[in-house]
Amino acid sequence: MKKLTLICMASMLMACGAEKTSTPKIEDFKYTVDKFADIEILRYRVPDFEKLSLKQKELVYYLNQAALEGRDILYDQNNKYNLCVRRTLEAVYVNYRGDRQSADFTKLTTYLKRVWMGNGIHHHYSEDKFVPEFSEKFFEEAVKSIDAEKLPLSKGETVDALIAMLKPIIFDPAVYPKRTNQAEGVDLIRTSANNYYGEGVSQSEVESFYGKMKNPNDSTPVSYGLNSKLVKKDGVLVEETYKVGGLYSAAITKIIGWLEKTATVTENDKQKDVINTLIDFYKTGNLKTYDEYSIKWVKDLASQIDFVNGFTETYGDPLGMKASWESMVNFKNIEATKRTEIISSNAQWFEDHSPIDPKFKKEKVKGVSAKVITVTMLAGDCYPATPIGVNLPNSNWIRHEYGSKSVTIENITEAYDQASLGNGFAEEFIWSDVERKRAKDFASLTNNLHTDLHECLGHGSGKLLPGVDPDALKAYGSTVEEARADLFGLYYMGDPKITELRLLPDKDAYKAEYYQFIMNGLLTQLTRIQPGKNIEEAHMRNRQLIASWVYEKGKTDKVIEMVERNGKTFVVVNNYEKLRTLFGQLLAEIQRIKSTGDFESGKNLVETYGVKVNQILHTEVLKRYKKLNLAPYRGFVNPVYTLVKNGKGEITDVTISYNENYIDQHLRYSNEFSSLPTFN
Repeated sequence: MKKLTLICMASMLMACGAEKTSTPKIEDFKYTVDKFADIEILRYRVPDFEKLSLKQKELVYYLNQAALEGRDILYDQNNKYNLCVRRTLEAVYVNYRGDRQSADFTKLTTYLKRVWMGNGIHHHYSEDKFVPEFSEKFFEEAVKSIDAEKLPLSKGETVDALIAMLKPIIFDPAVYPKRTNQAEGVDLIRTSANNYYGEGVSQSEVESFYGKMKNPNDSTPVSYGLNSKLVKKDGVLVEETYKVGGLYSAAITKIIGWLEKTATVTENDKQKDVINTLIDFYKTGNLKTYDEYSIKWVKDLASQIDFVNGFTETYGDPLGMKASWESMVNFKNIEATKRTEIISSNAQWFEDHSPIDPKFKKEKVKGVSAKVITVTMLAGDCYPATPIGVNLPNSNWIRHEYGSKSVTIENITEAYDQASLGNGFAEEFIWSDVERKRAKDFASLTNNLHTDLHECLGHGSGKLLPGVDPDALKAYGSTVEEARADLFGLYYMGDPKITELRLLPDKDAYKAEYYQFIMNGLLTQLTRIQPGKNIEEAHMRNRQLIASWVYEKGKTDKVIEMVERNGKTFVVVNNYEKLRTLFGQLLAEIQRIKSTGDFESGKNLVETYGVKVNQILHTEVLKRYKKLNLAPYRGFVNPVYTLVKNGKGEITDVTISYNENYIDQHLRYSNEFSSLPTFN
């Protein structure tokens, strides 16, 4: 649970700043590709790819292909009907014989785009099921208008049966309404639409099943349940493991095939060993092997090319145990990494001076490494929506003994910044010219620095007390962990050490990040919530929790105020020094909750400050935001990489193209990287 998603409002705020100058001809690059529903699709550049050696380019190509082979795994993990829905809609889109300019077909196309964005029938961020605007009648007519062999029919299944099965899945908002339910007081497993658990499995059964596996005296526990589906067979709970010969075998076999091709082009023996150990894990599904892979991966610091590939993050499981499939291929941005190297080389100082209880601090910080990367491929749960920072591995004991890798994805933040220039957001929501100027001067820099601190130091800080179950906080674990990392970064943003290390050019620059974080947590992130809804996504809960807590605790001294002007509500920060003190106080409590596994305190903190939405304020914010005609969410298309060969069949180059559009990319991926059966 160490993935930092971009605050969309922050990217809009950063757009006030100057353009980055590290890449030439930036003005010629067209970032926006498509716009539909509440989504804007962007391209990202891969600067300096051409400077890689031929061997490195070939390595990137094979890792990219391995990344794309896992696409269908995530669809199936998100909901067991997702592949059937996607394949049916794609068949209609490609083969429909009716009026392709009609309103209904246009609405079907929009719905299909949303399915691609969410890797299924639920919104990628809110996780609510979205319902199409075209009619059931049109859907039935459209499906029947194409040849039956184009449809994902099971053996012996009729077109009528397929339509009857899919109608409630697509159209009924009460069927699978929430992909990952985090609501208090309900069975989180039975009320979640994801496919990590079989029919009839309850939350209490899951907790009991894995609770019996755990040994409180085991100092090196595996991540129980990470790579399996828990199902009932003849009334008995069993795990169906993701591996060759197990669940998702066809896709995993393809992934392995591409990973094996890297053997002749790896940069060094350590990198080759990392990849071979990952292959062993995919073949066996053994979680001890996964830990071996994670240790080797975190210790490989010499390779310029790096990747994530596998069952990694657990946000999609309401209990935070089972991991979604994801991949990201990248290479080090050597110049920008100098910033993160300064941070990681001072990790012990930051740990020692943290405002938390000394008994929760690490006596010796090990293996903290950080870099800025240029991503070359996004896949699985990193695509189309992607994080801007990652800190892995997630295993607490591995992080304690061997450290972690932290990355900031600068070519993604560049794309956000460039696509947001001049959009009017700052003028509508920022209190005054003082804050706007500070945003223009520093917001891009401070947001990247906060990401660095969040990923490199925040997630890597602190420790669990002996015997504390890493899953003790259950459904609240992700929110608490993200709050812990954010608070660590926020607290140190305003420390004189930051300017001493020349990470910020001005002692007041940190105020740009403080202002945007509080404004987003109290106000502008509400643009991502549907009217009448509360907050369920972990990162959003985290941001509101922090902002609401410091707002309430600072009321007496008016540290923060919500001020109305001309019928509009604005955030005003009156005392940045006291705000930093409040961040430190909350960090100390959050770390205590994490270190001791205090479930009740974690639950109370999240439910009190992170969940409920002020509906009057929400209505106002939505109204103001609507007139800006901005999309609150963004996704990406990937570049296209092509092997160039000579007459002898030898690879002479790998070229990169940015010309593929959103629809063509997803249709190509479905054609080229779709090895799983419709139902698994």
